[in-house]
Amino acid sequence: MNDLPTGDSSQPEPNRPLEEHVKSRSTWVRLVFMIAVGLCYAVARLAVAFVVVVLFFYVLFTGQPHPRLKELGLSLARYVYQIVEYLTFNTEIRPFPFDADWPSARSQ
Repeated sequence: MNDLPTGDSSQPEPNRPLEEHVKSRSTWVRLVFMIAVGLCYAVARLAVAFVVVVLFFYVLFTGQPHPRLKELGLSLARYVYQIVEYLTFNTEIRPFPFDADWPSARSQ
């Protein structure tokens, strides 16, 4: 009926898993990449906004969207999707310019 620890080292410490996760180098490296990818996301959002405005005025004056700008918009959309996938831990593949190539506008 002694509640004092017996010194038995076979019992895991209750905070050990948390401590291991906090000290995990891979988690901290991922944070650095998440910050870098987050910056890429900010740039991609600006690029999407630019393409949207240019496409709008192109359609306004010509009546049809510019095919290459549409392709650029689609590849930007796929790039943003890859970024969100990585940032939400749904993939370990880092988007362009790290692990993946720039996404194509055409289906693969």
